[in-house]
Amino acid sequence: MELTKKIYKKVNDYGILVMFSHTIFSLSFALISMLLAGQGHLSFKTIFWVLIAFLSARTGANALNRVIDAEIDAKNPRTATRQIPQGLMNKKEVIIFVVICFAIMVFAAAQLNTICLILSPIALFLMTIYSYTKRFTWLCHLVLGVTSAAAPVGAWLAVTGTISWIPLLMGAANTLWVAGFDIIYGAQDYDFDVKNGIHSIPARFGVKNALHISSAFHILAVAFLIMIGLLSPDLGIIYFAGLTINIVLFIIQHKLVAPDNLKNVKVASYSINQVISIVFLITGVLDCLI
Repeated sequence: MELTKKIYKKVNDYGILVMFSHTIFSLSFALISMLLAGQGHLSFKTIFWVLIAFLSARTGANALNRVIDAEIDAKNPRTATRQIPQGLMNKKEVIIFVVICFAIMVFAAAQLNTICLILSPIALFLMTIYSYTKRFTWLCHLVLGVTSAAAPVGAWLAVTGTISWIPLLMGAANTLWVAGFDIIYGAQDYDFDVKNGIHSIPARFGVKNALHISSAFHILAVAFLIMIGLLSPDLGIIYFAGLTINIVLFIIQHKLVAPDNLKNVKVASYSINQVISIVFLITGVLDCLI
């Protein structure tokens, strides 16, 4: 019983460390991209290895971010309670975990096709460099978005071995969507970032302008999602019904925050976007399968 409790606690600690509940943010894009690429003809092997590649890459990237940002997290009152700053987990064990995750990702890519294996180092580079970008550029939010966009583009490549407009538009939408809500989330650290020389769009342009930029990113993301619906023969009324719901959720998201009222930042940046992801996933999958 004691061993079971220890195992459960360790699994729970890693789940919190890598924010496993946030997996849905890019998983929805990856799954829909995979379904569109397969056009109803997907093998179990492809689905299995796409999921393994995605989950291992995403888990490793988030764990690595916690290691790289440990010192910054320790200084920030908002993040000082994370596992590594508290001493609940040490960097060495997390790095070993990251190496295992990334090795699984590369192995999964090799099981899919040659192009996925060849491009896997690029994915590893993006997942590594993101955590450093806040140290030298306010474009860090977009780098995070591009890293997330590797999921739908990679899923399409895994199925077809080629590229086309749909996965590129899917990647663009994913990039701008993630960057947009990451800006909202980053607004709460404005004072800390300015004081400690951390680069972000809120720190560079001020919270008010940053929220405007976030809105613009989400408007563009919706535009790309509309284009995807128009270009794909597998998407129709169900997809656009879901997109309509998500547009309303985007509006609510931006109504919840203001330069002088950031108390709802977590709800606006994470909770609502989890719902948006689920709506996007369900309606997109239904349209692809029905």
